[in-house]
Amino acid sequence: MAELKRTPLYDVYRENGAKTIDFGGWDLPVQFSSIKEEHEAVRTKAGLFDVSHMGEITVKGAGSLQYLQKMLTNDVSLLKSGGAQYTVMCYEDGGTVDDLLVYKKEEDDYLLVVNASNIEKDFDWLKSHASDEVELKNISDSVAQLAIQGPLAEQILQKMTTENLSEIKFFKFKDQIDLAGAKALVSRTGYTGEDGFEIYCDSDKAAFLWKEILLAGKMEGILPCGLGARDTLRFEANLPLYGQELSKNITPIEAGIGFAVKPNKEADFFGKETLKKQKEEGADRKLVGIEMIDKGIPRHGYKVYSGEEEIGEVTTGTQSPTLKKNVGLVLLKKEYAEKGTELEVEIRNKRLKASVTETPFYKRQK
Repeated sequence: MAELKRTPLYDVYRENGAKTIDFGGWDLPVQFSSIKEEHEAVRTKAGLFDVSHMGEITVKGAGSLQYLQKMLTNDVSLLKSGGAQYTVMCYEDGGTVDDLLVYKKEEDDYLLVVNASNIEKDFDWLKSHASDEVELKNISDSVAQLAIQGPLAEQILQKMTTENLSEIKFFKFKDQIDLAGAKALVSRTGYTGEDGFEIYCDSDKAAFLWKEILLAGKMEGILPCGLGARDTLRFEANLPLYGQELSKNITPIEAGIGFAVKPNKEADFFGKETLKKQKEEGADRKLVGIEMIDKGIPRHGYKVYSGEEEIGEVTTGTQSPTLKKNVGLVLLKKEYAEKGTELEVEIRNKRLKASVTETPFYKRQK
């Protein structure tokens, strides 16, 4: 059995009492205190996550923009230096290779941030379609990533820098910011549905920054947070997880992230024909939210029925810590996707009633 990978913060968060698990080949913290407590901290105060397992790939060279326009579904030409964009990489049939962030540092200088379980697959896919005008480099091992999320995130991080963080607007970033003496790229992005920042630094600076951020946020009640809270937070905000809401068999249109697909941009891109058709005519399947009527929790992979017909399956489900309700995301045949439609989820060989409801389950007050 292969040895689990560890981030540069492994020893530090073990000191914080982290309970770790195997997550896609990584030994990562699922929780420090409790999932509910950490979830609540991010919704009301602030939480700090180690997301150094995520992948970072640089794209440089004169052909970078043209190349990224071919590889990605969003319109990269709209990005200005200092801007970030959520986008998707697809196969020819519209299935998803990965969902990712692209950062434009300068002309012909981009950073892609990809999902941890897909780093090698993504890099191979990117390399297989690159021209001589593009230089690709997988820098994942040398970069650490921390995420501070929650309504008090800016207040806490501001203590560590003379840079005015309020000037970094949503999906913008600044590079080479001095945080308590360590240089970092700081972006106003995240995966929780809350305000906050993602911080990219050299791997050898990660432990220092982790400790400094927790120290800076002590008065505000910041908590170190694990993957458990990260999952419930992103789920409530209806943010997709690769391998559940997205996969090689699920297109971004089916997953409800059509806003990141621009079939009318001039450049051809992988999956364009299928995605354009789905966007214009509607896909045969649709990702929707459900709320349980009967007592039971919908879990990933559970089958969904209407009468005797199997109409879909649960991609993610849990008891929402914020709403205190049993809810789920379900990929359904489109004819059953209307709000209020009753259906049944098979839980432990029993069919339990649920109804289609609005998403996101949680939306923060601006």
